[in-house]
Amino acid sequence: MSFFFPALVLIGVFIAFPIYTTLILSFFPEGGVGDPTLDNYATVLTHRDTLNLANFPEPPYGTLINNAIWIAIHLPLTLFTGLALAIILRGVRGASFVKSIVFIGMVTPMIVGGFILRFLYEQDVGLVPSFFEYIGVEGLATNWLARPTTLLYGLIFGSVWMWMGFSLIIYSAGLTTIPREYFEAAKIDGASSWRTFSRITFPLLKPMTLVIVTMTILWELKIFDIVIAATNASGGPGQAADVLALQMFRYFFRDGDLHRASVVATILTGLTLVALVLLVRRLVSR
Repeated sequence: MSFFFPALVLIGVFIAFPIYTTLILSFFPEGGVGDPTLDNYATVLTHRDTLNLANFPEPPYGTLINNAIWIAIHLPLTLFTGLALAIILRGVRGASFVKSIVFIGMVTPMIVGGFILRFLYEQDVGLVPSFFEYIGVEGLATNWLARPTTLLYGLIFGSVWMWMGFSLIIYSAGLTTIPREYFEAAKIDGASSWRTFSRITFPLLKPMTLVIVTMTILWELKIFDIVIAATNASGGPGQAADVLALQMFRYFFRDGDLHRASVVATILTGLTLVALVLLVRRLVSR
């Protein structure tokens, strides 16, 4: 009990109380006077910062759509690239060195990663514009982060390396749990590489896939550091790369609007809880 009580106090002060305060602020009008309503949620969800479909498909789309696009592109790229590397590097001499190089992205501070992306996409000196200029694609040989049409996608593609190490390590560990006899039996039966992958490797890696998918979605929902560093906390031209976490930051620190910031924080927390609940249900149902 002497160890439990201090931990309970810390949880109450630093977790329970902030959650309670955030919920209260999100439902009450500015000043905290009056009855709780959903007006703050209606204001935030109908604002162009959150949903902006008036000029669709032209950006900016709003933070909710941007986060959804981030998940739709970043998740499969990191998932299958990490899986492919784990399979290719299995049993290869020097694989540990390659994995450590890939994993550098995981230990690189996200703020630093954002500044790295700024240099990678810088026109005339950046690696990405120089590459497209070399192969003759002039339309992409520009500063991606200075154009609303390419800004969000530039950040998404650039962030793949910063998270791919996670899926690579998890899948590499998962591959060691699959008995080699399964692969030997498939080889004797004349199964092709694709059939072996689709019938043996990938199904047996399902628990790892669930963990990677859930953790990646959580990372993508709360993406903040890369965007704020790469766009100078503005979300880029026309706020084309604005995300939920940056929107919450802006409401709180720039506008001083605790109520709208609390609404975004509550929405963000709700989305992450949904992802966690789905993971737990899938794992329990196995």
